[in-house]
Amino acid sequence: METLRLAKWETRFFAWLIDFILLTAVLNLVLILFPETGLIRRIWDLNHWGIFDLGVQSFLFFLYWILMEGFTGQSVGKIALNLRVVDRQGGKAGLSAAALQAFGKAFLLPLDCLIGWLAMPGTRLRLFNRLSETIVISVDYPAPAGVEYVKEGEQ
Repeated sequence: METLRLAKWETRFFAWLIDFILLTAVLNLVLILFPETGLIRRIWDLNHWGIFDLGVQSFLFFLYWILMEGFTGQSVGKIALNLRVVDRQGGKAGLSAAALQAFGKAFLLPLDCLIGWLAMPGTRLRLFNRLSETIVISVDYPAPAGVEYVKEGEQ
């Protein structure tokens, strides 16, 4: 029997925050490098917080999470914090499951989390994790075979 360690909410939040900051920085860098591109400016301009603009920004986050978590199970934030999105048996979630769970995270995160906390207490699931039959687990980052890491001063 394989043991899967469900990730803590706090760790998941910080992984999300890393992704949010990273993608926001990349999108802002695009604005700086290509200021003449009016469409990009309108999408990310803080003076345009209309429904369309927020929808486009959320869609970019949605695509990011589908691609990263659908192919590898990990976004940059999850890599940094040793987390992975998997199916309920611990296998690869796949693109369709990643898309469904990413939808809640990109477009409905407060509601997605609130329903998970209230309707499924103690499960560490968001609503869209449940719908997509995915879980977020903590993973080890062991040394490669034949390698031992020793901290300086602790030999």
